[in-house]
Amino acid sequence: MEKWITRGVAVLVASGSTALFWTFGVFLAVPWKENRMLSLNSVEWQVLGIPLVVGLAVAWGALHILAIADRETSPRLYFTTCVALLIVSVLAIFGGMAWTAERIA
Repeated sequence: MEKWITRGVAVLVASGSTALFWTFGVFLAVPWKENRMLSLNSVEWQVLGIPLVVGLAVAWGALHILAIADRETSPRLYFTTCVALLIVSVLAIFGGMAWTAERIA
């Protein structure tokens, strides 16, 4: 029973990281579309950097919480969940970019 509670907490934390990656995608869309990624000012770097760095830290935390429940007892499930979180995170970035591109078009 306690493994399911730990997994539930890991899912909650992972959904928070997915939201942060989506926010990163939202803020990334405009400079990416305008081809000015190498000429961002310091405020734009902060707006992009904060959700990215915090999202990575929260995703790392989610994986560590998940490791408490599954790393030793079922490593295949743990690996599958890690890959799924990676895929969902990348899709969240693209989803945020698409959401913003749809509104500025």
